[in-house]
Amino acid sequence: MALQWIAPQFGGPEVLELVEAEVRPPAAGEVTIDVRAAGVNPADYKHIAVHRGQEPPLPIGYEVAGVLAAIGPGTEIASGGGAVGDAVVAFRIRGGWASQVTVPAKDVFAKPDAVDFPAAANLLLAGTTAAECLHVTRVSPGETVLVHGASGAVGISVLQQARLKGATVIGTSSAHNFELLRRAGAQAVEYGPGLLDRVRAAAPEGIAAVIDTVGTGEAIDSVEQLLPNPARAVTIVASDRSRAVGIKAVAGNLPESAAYRDSVRARLLDWAGEGRLLVPMARTFPLTEAMAAIELVRGGHPGGKVALIP
Repeated sequence: MALQWIAPQFGGPEVLELVEAEVRPPAAGEVTIDVRAAGVNPADYKHIAVHRGQEPPLPIGYEVAGVLAAIGPGTEIASGGGAVGDAVVAFRIRGGWASQVTVPAKDVFAKPDAVDFPAAANLLLAGTTAAECLHVTRVSPGETVLVHGASGAVGISVLQQARLKGATVIGTSSAHNFELLRRAGAQAVEYGPGLLDRVRAAAPEGIAAVIDTVGTGEAIDSVEQLLPNPARAVTIVASDRSRAVGIKAVAGNLPESAAYRDSVRARLLDWAGEGRLLVPMARTFPLTEAMAAIELVRGGHPGGKVALIP
């Protein structure tokens, strides 16, 4: 038996329950993972709020890192091979907030030795979202990109990946997070009144693309006033106004987004293994304390990623 968090009905995080569940043995094309760490993301609990085509009880958790416990007949993981005892990363899966889980092998990759389990369990959801944002906005070497909400998990990954592309990055945040942005290779600009003037001063040559991870009015203002072509803006927090301005929205439940994000998982793991893509961690919680982990993440300023440890 394994411990697993589920949502027995639609609603907020308060509906979640920790239960004991049988873990079925892997069939062909599947593996079973002993979970060492599970990533905690807003998407984990937001997606149980409304009906999305699946009926309760709903398993929770999209990404984990752990050790292979069993492998289905004739099965290899996505990065090739795979043996019981190998350390792995899995994303996009269902039911990761558990002590053990059986998942499709196509979503499982060898864990880079240089990345510990909590960081590995938090790399791919934010990292693939960031990669898609850069892909959609066509950021190229030598360009300057403006990132709103740069101190969040997606924002920090965008900053690092943009620099790997050879772009110059300006990130907005509170002054409290400036050092975090600088370590990720960005020029930090404080959000709030006067933001657009501060961005203009920081980028006198102009802004080539805007990536919005927060959905604020000033983020949309920056697209209207600083960006010649709104087609080079993207948001992960769509609104009526962003749609009216012509800002493209991306989301993991959109088929186009999902396909692209799946295609870049191996590359992001390679970069992490080389030390070129880091995951700032705030803290870890025991699996049984998932509600405390959610509360920290919902506060909006956890200071890094959060993991559950079975």
